[in-house]
Amino acid sequence: MTQAIDVMGVYVNDADEALAFYVDKLGFRVHTDVRNGTYRWLTVQHPDQPAFQLGLFTPGPPTHDEATAQTLRARVAKGAMPPLVMATSDCRATFEQWRAKGVEFTQEPVDRYGNVDAGFRDPAGNGWKLIQTAAKAK
Repeated sequence: MTQAIDVMGVYVNDADEALAFYVDKLGFRVHTDVRNGTYRWLTVQHPDQPAFQLGLFTPGPPTHDEATAQTLRARVAKGAMPPLVMATSDCRATFEQWRAKGVEFTQEPVDRYGNVDAGFRDPAGNGWKLIQTAAKAK
């Protein structure tokens, strides 16, 4: 028997805005985009990691009542969710490329403990770290 994590989700305010961000700015591609009434199952994949999907989920029914959905949106906007981490072979080059596309960086690339890392946020406020480890350096 094998097991693996297939989908990791983030909460977003607007699925279409999130989709545009992850596809147009970060280079992901759509994996699944299906609807059941007002519910939308939307996942994207990074082209270099096709076995893993990132779910772009809007808080609300049928999973959450409106009060819970409001709380989740507020917490994400404040950056309270744990950061996600994306590995890169060249942090500075990726930083320049994405900044030119309008990605909001919260931290420019910094050399730290033999690695280089930068921080950015998606439109909902989810925090990301972009990390170039010494092992992944060009």
